[in-house]
Order: sequence, then structure tokens, then C-alpha cells
Amino acid sequence: MESLFVRTGPLLALTSYPQWLQEIVSECDDARHAVVAHEIFRQMHAGVLSPAAMRCFLASFWPVIEQFPQYMAMNLLKVQYGLGAGHVMARKYLIRNIRVEQNHVEYWIDWSQGHDLSRDALLSGWRSNSADALSHWCWHTCERDPLAVAMAATNFAIEGTTGEWAAFVCSSSTYENGFPADVRKPAMKWLRVHAHYDDTHPWEALEIIAMLLGHQPQAREISNVRSAIVKSYQYMSSAFDDCLAEEKRRAPRRQHRPDVPALLAS
Repeated sequence: MESLFVRTGPLLALTSYPQWLQEIVSECDDARHAVVAHEIFRQMHAGVLSPAAMRCFLASFWPVIEQFPQYMAMNLLKVQYGLGAGHVMARKYLIRNIRVEQNHVEYWIDWSQGHDLSRDALLSGWRSNSADALSHWCWHTCERDPLAVAMAATNFAIEGTTGEWAAFVCSSSTYENGFPADVRKPAMKWLRVHAHYDDTHPWEALEIIAMLLGHQPQAREISNVRSAIVKSYQYMSSAFDDCLAEEKRRAPRRQHRPDVPALLAS
């Protein structure tokens, strides 16, 4: 249920939002940090992430990248005129960003090809259960959950952390310089775009959530928003863990065979 909330402070200041929403963001901070400070991005930033783990990362998160415009389209279906300023703002936000996210799909393909991951391999590559769980969760919440909850899971939690880790990877030229000069620009475009443009998107989503639920939402609504944010963070962290384990998964397993009797071996 929407109540009267009008932001008066800066967009990027957490104190500009209702107390209950400030508390949720604070309570979810450890789970957020596990995403943005994950070892996979430390290795990517340093240019030491193994090719197997890198390609696993690109293939594993392809479904979420490819489907992100669809997540927002499903949320757009929940918007109705006459239900208050939160719905009006959500409509503008979602329509504006659906086209933007569609362009990012192509940038992800270019990034993957920079790591010798073909379009076909990207579409049909191996993905861990955790990576599949992340894409299934995003689809489920955007299809079934209320607008505020679904936007918290995707436009706030996922877009927010993505902007942070992309900025970290781009904060050094080490990873970028690992690409041949002729493919460097297209291979880096997805990262560079997300390192800059996503600065305000999660905060705009947070403002919409505040406008939709107001200053005093029901306890169940608060719990659902908190749970959605944490789930997105945890699914991402688990999928990143699986990408780092990809090299071990691909390593040939030693065959333990019993001794063969000499008569059978002859």
C-alpha cells in the first residue's frame, strides 16, 4: 500500500529514505559485501583469473543479462495509473531502462568473444546449479511478487552490486590491458558502461520502493523486501563461488583402478 513519501534529501544519501528502508540496507550490508568484494573480482582486477573461471563466469551470468529486460517488462505489467506517484515513477524508470538493458546484452556478447567464448558457446555453455538458481529466482520474483519486492531483488540488489564490482574491475588498467589492442574496446564496453551509468539506477529503484510502500509499511512487506535483497546477494555469491571452482571441475580425475591380474593383462 502506498503512503506519502517524498524524498527531500540527495538521491544518493541513504538518510533521504524512510527509517525502515535504511535499516534493511544496513542489515543486508554483509551479504552485499560478499558480492562486491568476492574473490572472483579481485582476481579479475589483478588480471590473474583463470581462463576457465572467466568463461564460466560469462556463460553462467548470460541468462540474467539476456533476461534482464524481460524482468523489467514483467514488472512494468504491474504498474497502474491512479495508484500514486510510485507507480508513475516506476513506469518511467522501467520503460527508459528496458531499451538500455537490451543494448547491454550485445555488449556482454562482445565481452565474451574477447575471451574466445563464441556466441554458441555462450548460449549453450555449462552453468552451475547456483547460476541457474539466480536466473530462476529473478524470473520468479518479477513474475509473481509485488512490484516493490521484485524491484528490490533486481533493480536495487543486482544492478547495485553490479555497478560496484564493475567499477572495481575498471579501477585498474591491468585487466583491460590483457586484451589484444584490436578487441580491447568492444570487450571492455559492458564493464565500462556499468562502472559509470549504474551509479544512480539502484538509488532510483530505492526511491520507487520507498514511494510504493511509504513510511510505515506492514511488517510482512518489510520482511519480503529484506528477504528479496538478501536472496539476490546470496545467489550471486554462490554462483561466483562455482565459477572459481570451475578449474577443479574441469581437471581430469585420476582413475583409481584395481590391479589387473597378470593372466587377464596378457
